[in-house]
Amino acid sequence: QVQLVQSGGGSVQAGGSLRLSCAASEDIGGNYQMGWFRQAPGKEREGVAAIYVGGGYTFYPDSVRGRFTISQDKSKRTLYLQMNSLRPEDTAMYYCAAEKTIYTNPLSVSEYHVWGQGTQVTVSS
Repeated sequence: QVQLVQSGGGSVQAGGSLRLSCAASEDIGGNYQMGWFRQAPGKEREGVAAIYVGGGYTFYPDSVRGRFTISQDKSKRTLYLQMNSLRPEDTAMYYCAAEKTIYTNPLSVSEYHVWGQGTQVTVSS
């Protein structure tokens, strides 16, 4: 099955920006959905962005809409998460994920079975 390797992340002050990348080991077909998730200490993992690979439809929760942007570069087999106007509450481990089926709630953790290794994002006030 496809493997995902993440890069990016790090530490930034509030109001700053970061970009995360997620490289797939093989071509991602149009029947895939992909997403970005985060998990803060003591909290459940939550979806912050998702995309239907075939149609390019994107999904965001209210907490990040207008600040985060998910995008893909099919030629590079890479998924991106551009994060702007970062807040301390955005601090978490971030994961990318892929699923070879399109579901109606692509922000749901339970719909994914392939995960990246995670990368830390820390936002200081």
